[in-house]
This record gives sequence, structure tokens and C-alpha cells, in this order.
Amino acid sequence: MPPGTAHYWSWLFAAAESRAPLLGIYALEAEWQALMDPATETGVAHLKLAWWQEEMQRLAAGSAVHPISGYLAGLPRAALVDFTALSTAVKAAATQVGGVPLERGTDLESQSRALWGEPLALVSRLAAEVPDEASLSRCTTALAAAGYLSRAIRDYRREARMGRVPFAIDELMAAGVDNDDLASDPPPSHLQIYLDGLRERAAGYFEAAAQALPRAERRRHRHLLVLAALGLTQLNSRAAPQERRRLKDMLLAWTTARRAPL
Repeated sequence: MPPGTAHYWSWLFAAAESRAPLLGIYALEAEWQALMDPATETGVAHLKLAWWQEEMQRLAAGSAVHPISGYLAGLPRAALVDFTALSTAVKAAATQVGGVPLERGTDLESQSRALWGEPLALVSRLAAEVPDEASLSRCTTALAAAGYLSRAIRDYRREARMGRVPFAIDELMAAGVDNDDLASDPPPSHLQIYLDGLRERAAGYFEAAAQALPRAERRRHRHLLVLAALGLTQLNSRAAPQERRRLKDMLLAWTTARRAPL
């Protein structure tokens, strides 16, 4: 979930106390997302992720060397949080780089939580004390699963053409979808039905993320509400020329941030 234009503006207008940690976590995830891209040579990606794994251990030990890690280590609450979640995220990224697909649809939440949900929860912990960890976990787990599905729906054809399977194997088998179907354009009808079902699931996850936070906690985690509202709005948006899309995303992020329910 790299910090594209829309997400940049989403954190810009989120709760002020969350901006600094969200910037740092997004910067890390952008580094790892680039390595997870199928166009990146696998050996290079694994080598760099191994370095990042060591760097996350250094961050937890207070001896980070990368500027992004140093930025996170310098945040006021850094000494009060456990950075182990970032090591777990790097491991999850390495699994994805290795081309290991989800075997079962039920694995989605655990994989996406490791990859993005726990780093998002870390943003809240770096911003302020979190009195309700259970609701935060439900929110970030749902948000991560929604983001995972949204990206898979958007990029599945490119992933398939480069030898990766972005969806759960048991679900593809049940839907009668094979590798040739995933690479075809337009998608065959049975694949389109499957994609439509995934889109509904992603929308449900975005809605669940927003609903997971009790009212007393919503202002504290406003950045999560913004991401949920923005993700849900973008899920079914139509394709547009790139320059027009950038301007549209900026406006969308600004209005979403203002309207995210508290």
C-alpha cells in the first residue's frame, strides 16, 4: 500500500498527531512495496528485504542506520512501542516476493495483517496511547484485508502475466479460474463473477474497518477512518487518464478527510 497521491493527501488532512508516524510507516512500506513489484528481480528483492529485516532489528534495538528508520526512532513515543510488527511485515513481503500464493481464502486476514495491518496499528501507538487495542486490531485487520483485495483486483492481470497468482488458490479452483483466465483481457464471465465477489468483500472490509472503532476512539484514529473512507470510494471508481486521475485523487482525498465520520 504505497503512498500514492491520494494517500499522501489523506494523511495530510488526518489527525495532526498521526501525520508524523504515518509518514514514516508509509515511507517504509513504499520501499518494501517496490521490492514486491513483480518487475523487480527476485534475487535483488530478497537481498534487499534481508537487509531491511536486519534494519528493523536494529530499529527495535535503538541502533537504526537508514534515514527512515532513524526518523521513526526519533518520534516522541518511539521508546514506548514495540517495533516487532515491522520485522513481521518484512517477512510477509519476502513471502510474497517468493511467489507463494495464498492457499486458502481464510489466510487473507493473517497475511494482510502481517503485511500492512500491524504497521498501521503501530502508527496509532506512535501517535498516542491506545486504551482499546482490541478495536484497533479489528480496524487495522479489516483495513489491511480490504487494501490487499483492492490491489489484487486492480493488478491481478499484470501479476498473472509475470507468473504470480494474486488470489487464494482454493477460491480460484472453486470458481473454475485458471492462469490463462487471469491473464486474459477482457476477463471471461466466470472470472468476472469472482472479481465482483471480491469487490463486495473488499467493500465489506472497508466498512467493517470504519465501524470497528467505538465513537470514543474515532478522533484518536482519524487517519484510519480516512483511509477506510477513501479506499471504499476508490474501489469502484472508473479508470481515467493519469493526469486527470491525480487531480481527482487529490480532491477526493481532501473531501474524504473532511467528511470521515467521527
